[in-house]
Amino acid sequence: MSEELTQRVISVIATAQKLPLERITIDSTFEELGIDSLDGVNILFALENEFNINIPDDKVEGVRSVRQMVESLEKVVSGEEPPAAAAQT
Repeated sequence: MSEELTQRVISVIATAQKLPLERITIDSTFEELGIDSLDGVNILFALENEFNINIPDDKVEGVRSVRQMVESLEKVVSGEEPPAAAAQT
């Protein structure tokens, strides 16, 4: 798991949720951070913008922690899991 990717994901979550960076760790659960399903959608959009990709919904279903989000995103970014389509900017 890339440290740079982890830090970028944590930064996006912190910004989207208006949380201090130091409150979020790789082992934080969304429940601990007060992130509900609607917040999760907003974070997903923010991550798509950050990485300029489309993240397939099935790749983030059941994601309940920062670690799971990083692992899912890492698969999409590395090409292990093909993205649904290239993001348009």
